Amino acid sequence: MLESVQIFDRKGVKRLVSVNVRDNNVEQALRALKKKMQREGIFREMKLRRNYEKPSEKKAREKSESVRRWRKLDRKRRERDGS
Repeated sequence: MLESVQIFDRKGVKRLVSVNVRDNNVEQALRALKKKMQREGIFREMKLRRNYEKPSEKKAREKSESVRRWRKLDRKRRERDGS
C-alpha cells in the first residue's frame, strides 16, 4: 500500500512525500514519513507558518540564517585546510 501526502511550500509549489506501508506496519511507515518530512524541511515550514511573520522580520531571519550557513561553511573549510 502506498500512502502519499501533498504538501505546498511557501511559493505554492506542490511537494509529494510518499511512504510504503509493508505488512500493515504503520508505526514503521510513520517513522519513515517523519524522517522524510524532516529532511524536506516541512516541520520547519509548519513552525514558521504558525504565526504571521512581518517582511522585515523575515528579511532579518533569512539574513542571520545566511550568515550562520556561511560561518559554518567557512569553519569546515578551515578545518579541512588545517588552518
